[in-house]
Amino acid sequence: MNFTRTEIPDVILVEPHVHRDDRGFFFESYHAERYKAGGIDVDFVQDNQSHSCRGTLRGLHSQAAKPQDKLVRVLDGEIYDVAVDVRRGSPTFGQYVGATLSAENYCQLFIPKGFVHGFVVTSETADVEYKCSDYYDPSGELSVAWNDPQVGIDWPISEPLLSPKDAEAPLLADIDPETLPG
Repeated sequence: MNFTRTEIPDVILVEPHVHRDDRGFFFESYHAERYKAGGIDVDFVQDNQSHSCRGTLRGLHSQAAKPQDKLVRVLDGEIYDVAVDVRRGSPTFGQYVGATLSAENYCQLFIPKGFVHGFVVTSETADVEYKCSDYYDPSGELSVAWNDPQVGIDWPISEPLLSPKDAEAPLLADIDPETLPG
């Protein structure tokens, strides 16, 4: 496995070694000791899966009360996956990194606590799975507008399909800094 730190070093791109033959392929999608050696030393407690159609944008989300580390991968299709640093006092506050994750490239993106996360589906459909280091807590949700000009994400789509909650998410500048992770 290759573990590559992105422009924001706490966000890590994971590229597994895929073994292919006439029958198909095999790879380890998670191995705690190897991930720890690669800089991801997390106890994951919950797995989530979504199915979405082309143009669906989910995000940007996080949890303030029970922050989660996330390890995201695509089971079928392709997405553009994004992590935005919202940690108060961070030298990369308000900056983002993005990566194309697909069933074809097998890559994963590790998103640590203190980041909002989102993705847009760039294939007909996509099945996305992600591991979380804490349980979902709706009382501590934190959302940032997907098109926040301060963040300036270069999404590969201009008019995404959004949930009502995502369509109404505030700009990062409009969020009380005290509610952001330290």
